[in-house]
Amino acid sequence: MKNNPDLTDGAEFEIIFVGRSNVGKSSIIRKLTGSKVRVGKRPGVTLKPIHIRLGDLLVTDMPGFGFMSGVKERKQDIVKDKIVHYIEDNAGRIDLAVLVIDGSSFLEIVARWEERNEIPVDIELFRFLNEVGVPVILAINKMDKIDRDMADHVLDEIMERIGLPSPWNMWQDVVVPVSAKEEDLKKLSSCIRQRMHLAKRDDLFRYIR
Repeated sequence: MKNNPDLTDGAEFEIIFVGRSNVGKSSIIRKLTGSKVRVGKRPGVTLKPIHIRLGDLLVTDMPGFGFMSGVKERKQDIVKDKIVHYIEDNAGRIDLAVLVIDGSSFLEIVARWEERNEIPVDIELFRFLNEVGVPVILAINKMDKIDRDMADHVLDEIMERIGLPSPWNMWQDVVVPVSAKEEDLKKLSSCIRQRMHLAKRDDLFRYIR
């Protein structure tokens, strides 16, 4: 599906999906909406926002940041800047952001960044979205790769890194463990519908499975 700027015209409710390359954003969108959004075979193949229009609902798949196969570092920085500018330019229209992270590798990625005394882009983006007033759902994907006995511990650790106090289940309207591979997206679907309900747009429920 090619990006078509006209798809944004007249949209009354926009959900953006953001996250690192290869965390499963496009797969989650496809399974939530049934739309045939392009799923890249290599990390970082999506370099521009991809829009899906469903009635008044606009679903936007933002380009993945971080490692991008075959993409130079400078271009990766440009993509990050474009994500920030898109959010800044459209903050008034964006009703919800779903920040997707890979629960099985997130803590390892954070540790690598902390060794360089740097803040991971995921965490910066979570803070940025809150600063500009865009409601955020943190979708922690690939839970099927985490041992069930360790799941609560891992989720609590992720909360600490994000800047939210544990336990994670205090934040069930914000933090949602999911598994796109196993099509375990019911809680995420419920959270998105809750945000639609708060916006008095129950009519949009039919677009979210």
